[in-house]
Amino acid sequence: MSAADTPVLAVQGLSVDIAVPSGVLHAVDDVDFSVRRGETLAIVGESGCGKTMTALAVMRLLPREARLRARRLLLDGEELRNIPDRDFADLRGSRMGMIFQDPMTSLNPVYTIGNQIEEIFLRHQRGSRAEARDRASYLLHRVGIPNATVRLGQFPHHLSGGLRQRAMIAMALMCEPSLIIADEPTTALDVTVQAQILRLLAELQSEFNMALILITHDLGVVARTADRVAVMYAGRIVESGSSEQIFASPTHPYTRGLIECIPHPDGSGTRLGAIPGIVPSLIGDLTGCMFRNRCALVEDRCRQEGNSQRELADGHYYRCIHPLHRLLPGAVAP
Repeated sequence: MSAADTPVLAVQGLSVDIAVPSGVLHAVDDVDFSVRRGETLAIVGESGCGKTMTALAVMRLLPREARLRARRLLLDGEELRNIPDRDFADLRGSRMGMIFQDPMTSLNPVYTIGNQIEEIFLRHQRGSRAEARDRASYLLHRVGIPNATVRLGQFPHHLSGGLRQRAMIAMALMCEPSLIIADEPTTALDVTVQAQILRLLAELQSEFNMALILITHDLGVVARTADRVAVMYAGRIVESGSSEQIFASPTHPYTRGLIECIPHPDGSGTRLGAIPGIVPSLIGDLTGCMFRNRCALVEDRCRQEGNSQRELADGHYYRCIHPLHRLLPGAVAP
């Protein structure tokens, strides 16, 4: 495998269990994925499906009571599973960056923007304060924040939501990491600013040749930005493939349900789809297909089976017991 084909991040068998008063919460269950330089992987699904917990597991930012397991967790070919926490902290911010969902709660309100952005450079690059200030000023300008020198002396509450998110992006880029994880980076922003942030991420990814993991529930965003897609449900990846494969041939009933919920861009009066029910509890023993209580194709054997992965085409995988002809559009429940 050439260097260009080697994944920046390769994850196999990632699981996260959290002890709760009523038992063990299986927040992430045997997840596999990878992402290469210059590639965008979108992890999509409803709230509570384990998307953010997967990202936090990769960054090792889990709650203290959480237990992380994985067969492989490679960053640029280096195994991360057994790295001590103190050494892992050297990777965060330098080789791996994360853009959090809500910049107002991620930025410390009592420190200036400059203090918080420059700290990353000082911690990992061991440069001078002047070098850190120059780098921060350049990146604020690069992410579209005017009057960068002035902004560095301001506090988070002086900036709008869009500018705070841009500052978070600049912070993640301070040490030019090979991997950026963006967790719902446009959730709290209006539509116009959302488009600007997504366009900015695409430009910066190309400029710095980074691998980007985009976590979102918005399939419209995915269709515009992602190279590959992993559809997550109840802690498991139920379908994965290229963006073209997922949108042209959605196979798992959950993926098809999500796509049917997307409004038509032509403004036609086609009735929007809906997925009945809610994500099931992930506490206790989990067997069978977790989507069975919401699926029109459910059978008795779905309660015991449904975890095996099938390959539909090159790189297009799904988890369902039904043969393909049962999963094509127009299939009905027995």
